Amino acid sequence: MKLKTILTAMVIAGCGVSAVIAADDPVKVREGLMKQVGGSMGALAGIAKGEKPYDAEIVKTALTTISTNIKAFPDQFPAGSEANSEASPKIWESMDDFKAKAAKLGADTDMALAQLPADQAGVGAALGVIGKNCGDCHQAYRIKK
Repeated sequence: MKLKTILTAMVIAGCGVSAVIAADDPVKVREGLMKQVGGSMGALAGIAKGEKPYDAEIVKTALTTISTNIKAFPDQFPAGSEANSEASPKIWESMDDFKAKAAKLGADTDMALAQLPADQAGVGAALGVIGKNCGDCHQAYRIKK
């Protein structure tokens, strides 16, 4: 258990360092934020699918990362940062909707965090809600490679 705590702390610290390094490039910042969200979603999915045992600390850390990152995410799309990214130009055309989708994901994640899932089924249910939010935004605002 102690090793898991140490590894989680190292990952969080490493993420902070990479965010500081890329702070002047909004494309790199938003890509970093989404990689962290993706890693958190993967951790939750592993628990929901029964591939990993339920661990309340991992669930809490993953939900906290998603909540924190999605609240910062919409601010990483200043005018002129469209190039060299998977972000659709529709983001800048529909910024209010984009921000609303991010806010919904943040609110739903905060709800899951406040009522922390207590088992595999609870993680699966929370992931269903959160994942739908992610999918809706990706469908509308992400360019697939």
